Amino acid sequence: MFMEKSKVYFTDFRTRVGVSLTEKLQRLIKKAGITDIDMDGKFVAIKMHFGELGNLSYLRPNYAKAVADVVKECGGKPFLTDCNTLYPGSRKNALEHLDCANINGFNTITTGCQIIIGDGLRGTDDITVPVRNGEYCKEAYIGRAVMDADIFISLTHFKGHESTGFGGAIKNIGMGCGSRAGKMQQHNSGKPIVHDDLCRGCRRCAKECGSDAITYENGKAVINQDICKGCGRCIGACVFDAIENQNWNANEILGRKMAEYSQAVCDGRPTFHISLVRDISPNCDCHGENDAPILPDVGIFASFDPVALDQACVDACLHATPMPNSQLSDNLADPHWHHHHDNFLDSNPNVRWKETLEHAEKIGLGTSDYSLVIAPVVADLCTTPVALSAPPNSYQNNSQS
Repeated sequence: MFMEKSKVYFTDFRTRVGVSLTEKLQRLIKKAGITDIDMDGKFVAIKMHFGELGNLSYLRPNYAKAVADVVKECGGKPFLTDCNTLYPGSRKNALEHLDCANINGFNTITTGCQIIIGDGLRGTDDITVPVRNGEYCKEAYIGRAVMDADIFISLTHFKGHESTGFGGAIKNIGMGCGSRAGKMQQHNSGKPIVHDDLCRGCRRCAKECGSDAITYENGKAVINQDICKGCGRCIGACVFDAIENQNWNANEILGRKMAEYSQAVCDGRPTFHISLVRDISPNCDCHGENDAPILPDVGIFASFDPVALDQACVDACLHATPMPNSQLSDNLADPHWHHHHDNFLDSNPNVRWKETLEHAEKIGLGTSDYSLVIAPVVADLCTTPVALSAPPNSYQNNSQS
């Protein structure tokens, strides 16, 4: 259990002539202590999202190479990894997943390391891992290659999410490292229903459905509860608010299960976590498209503590000014909109995110009490944006140092 404040290191995206952003990233993670990990001769998994085909908001492969190069400097053997999806997109099996990664720019040349799909060809190559202090999941089904690594690093695109509020380190680790069985276990807390009076029969939900569970009767969507996996993509797809979770706390339980899966992945071995808060799309990079960013780019955060890291990132986003011509600004401009005074809830009002961090802290994954460190090694390259100033009503009383 974390007893003291965790340090979260920060730099923004400003650079001066002659210094690249990837070099700045490397300086930051070194200052944050990544080189203190004994990597000599050890396998190092770098978990990231390669982006669905058609999506352009995922992290560029250049960032992955920057991290992999630091690992190699320390004598480690890095590889990039992600697990297959539960829904039928372009990453549902290892062959298509690797093709997708390659098309999106991830290969051995651009990243400087190999790419291994963590749960194998069909998403079934997993290992059962006990969850320390688990309340919802006593065991987690994690991709075998992820668990075979000696050291685990998460490299996260911090963004919005239609179910969990935001997609940060815990989402990247917990959901991303789960095999298909693991993703199913996390998603099975609740299944959506359709309100006939609001359904327009546009069929967008059926296109997003990960299990072909949606049909149409009399021009209205019908969800087969026996087939539905409970992934919630249809909720995010419906622009008429005709679909909702019949289990009111399903997203809350989903977030807590993600925290427990993250605990299974990280427990008992060295870990390090990096989040880039940029291109903050309202939905996950699993979508085959990306809407305009809801918030301006903030910067790069790094920490040994994934909970503190997510808390620092979300604090920065909560106090940022919404971008014009975005889903968030459109909602806030609606005279009938119920203002949540929370940029993630005002972008996707059905989400839950605080419970994820609270549960992660409860089970000992980390602490939401952090100190934000503007790393001296990059002080000449970074400024503290207004978004990072602590407001009177912040979720946690965090300090900068």
